[in-house]
Amino acid sequence: MTLSGRAAIAGIGATEFSKDSGRSELRLAAEAVSSALKDAGLTPSDVDGLVSFTMDGNSEIAVARELGIPELKFFSRIHYGGGAAAATVQQAAMAVATGVADVVVAYRAFNERSGMRFGQVSSAAAGQVNSSGVDNAFHYPMGIATPAATVAMLARRYMHEYGATSEDFGRVAVVDRARAATNPRAWFYGKPITLEEHQASRWVAEPLHLLDCCQESDGGVALVIVSAERARDLPHRPAVIAAAAQGSGPDQYVMTSYYRDDLPALPEMGVVGRQLWEQSGLGPGDMDLAVLYDHFTPYVLMQLEELGFCGKGEAKDFIGGGTLELDGKLPLNPHGGQLGEAYIHGMNGIAEGVRQLRGDAVNQVDGAARVLVTAGTGVPTSGLVLTAG
Repeated sequence: MTLSGRAAIAGIGATEFSKDSGRSELRLAAEAVSSALKDAGLTPSDVDGLVSFTMDGNSEIAVARELGIPELKFFSRIHYGGGAAAATVQQAAMAVATGVADVVVAYRAFNERSGMRFGQVSSAAAGQVNSSGVDNAFHYPMGIATPAATVAMLARRYMHEYGATSEDFGRVAVVDRARAATNPRAWFYGKPITLEEHQASRWVAEPLHLLDCCQESDGGVALVIVSAERARDLPHRPAVIAAAAQGSGPDQYVMTSYYRDDLPALPEMGVVGRQLWEQSGLGPGDMDLAVLYDHFTPYVLMQLEELGFCGKGEAKDFIGGGTLELDGKLPLNPHGGQLGEAYIHGMNGIAEGVRQLRGDAVNQVDGAARVLVTAGTGVPTSGLVLTAG
């Protein structure tokens, strides 16, 4: 048995992306789900499954009540922050493929900027009474207590071992912001940056500049998953789920696994990548574009290596020569990514993958038929290969 080709994303929806939504997270979730259902040509009464992140504040039953979804046969939550993004689709696809549910909606909605700011120190993270609290208690008291600070140590080691520079990280930011500048939905629409501006931006946690770090956003995104057969009868060209995988690596922690022998690596993404290529029967060279989780620029380079696009330490050279441009060998994040469009924990990246396969993206990649999408890195993570149906 295989999951490949059994389910598809048939609808996508989102709110606007802002820094102050002015409404509750539950309302954002309801708006995103309603929009996705309308896009799929379905109604709330068709839905019998909901999937989200454990970090999402909107329970499945609350979303169901708000939208008038009468019954739920399936509901699921995925742990590890942004690492859950593609896994929500995987869970939905498994439910659909096994007949547990017929129409499953994956959603994520939050006021990350106007509400609880994810980029700030959270003393509660080290004080929680569970194993994650114990893990965080090792480094939070030492001042390594924000996402940027945890990533900075790994980034510095990566630079030391492979000769990467801050400019190499900055090239990812420049590409993302160039795409956001031509995307009217992006927060940084009309605001490209230069490499010089990247280098001049203030330090957040050396070697990470401000422009190496994703933004904090308010907003919501939802995705409708149905069987591949049913999707063909709905309004839009479906994005078939050719592969879906989760992964956790050896000696895994969250954000940065400090105690690994090979510190500057993301083996959990390697676990995901190997499954994606095996399930889909495709490889890195078959991808028409990549939507890579870009909460911090160094992790984009490391993902390229773990996923097999280049060897260890070679990403700095791989991304040169226009590789990541829309007409390059591997177009990156045509929507602008989380650095440029919005940070909705990677769900907006999945929606972009669907738009690319439909052929109606703002920054459309010519002939896009196979898309790789990844979820959060530094944590147990997930990924998808989507193909045009």
